[in-house]
Amino acid sequence: MREEGKITIFLLDDHEILRRGVHELLSGEPDMAVVGEAGTVAEALARIPDAHPDVALLDLRLPDGSGVEVCREVRAHHPEVRCLMLSSFADDTALIDAIMAGAYGYVLKDIGSDELLAAVRDVAAGRSLLDPAATARMLERVRAGGGAGLSTGTGTGMAAARLGDDLSADLTDQERRILVLIGEGLTNRAIGERLHLAEKTIKNYVSGVLAKLGMERRSQAAAYVARFQARTQAPAQAPSQTAPQAPSQASSQAPSQAPAEARKTQPQKH
Repeated sequence: MREEGKITIFLLDDHEILRRGVHELLSGEPDMAVVGEAGTVAEALARIPDAHPDVALLDLRLPDGSGVEVCREVRAHHPEVRCLMLSSFADDTALIDAIMAGAYGYVLKDIGSDELLAAVRDVAAGRSLLDPAATARMLERVRAGGGAGLSTGTGTGMAAARLGDDLSADLTDQERRILVLIGEGLTNRAIGERLHLAEKTIKNYVSGVLAKLGMERRSQAAAYVARFQARTQAPAQAPSQTAPQAPSQASSQAPSQAPAEARKTQPQKH
C-alpha cells in the first residue's frame, strides 16, 4: 500500500546500526517511506501484516531463522508485498531458496547506495532483479536434483527425510537437517553458514536435538547418524556381495565332470 505516492518499505535486519543506516538512506528519498522495522523473524512476521509495505527488505541470516522463511510466509499470505533479499555473501543455494520463496530480488550488502535505491524502486514497480540466465540455471539444478537439498545445497534435505526412527521421531524437519550435518562432522559455525542461520541459533538447535535424543555429546549424535546410514545403505550393497558367487557355476559343473574322469581312470586300477 502506498502512502502519499511513496514506496513503503519494511526493514528486517538484526544489526541495528546497519538497519538505521538503511533507514536513513531510504527515508531521505522523496518517493520512499520506511513503515516498519524488525530484528528477528518473529518480529517481522508479527509486524509486516499491519505495516502493509510495498517492499520488504529482508536480511538473509537472522538469530531465529532466515529472511527466506519470512519471504515465503509473507508471499503466501500477503502476495502484494514484494520481497528483496539482502545478504552478506553470494551463494547459489541462497539464490535457489530466494527464487523458490518468491523473492523479486537478491542483492549483496556491499551494494552502493544508488544501486540499492534503484533496486528498491525496481522491485516496487514489479520488476525482478533476478538474472534470467542465473534463475534458469538454478531451477535446472533443482529439477535435476529432484528438489533435494534445497535448503542446504547438498542432499541433506533428502537425507533428513530418510532419517526417521523411534529415536528421532520427535525432531522437527530443521532439527533433522542439523542432525544430518552433525553426522557430516560440521561445526556449529559451518552448519550456520550452510543453513543461513546464526551460530548461536545452531548451538541452541544442537542442544535441543541432543536433549530429544537423550544424548549428552554431539559425538554421540554423529555416531547415531553413522549407524543409521549404515543400516539404510546395507540393502543396496547386498547385490554386490552376492556377485562373487559366479565361480559356483564351475563348482556346480564339477560333479557332472567328476564321474567322467572317474570312468577314465577306473581301467588303470586293474
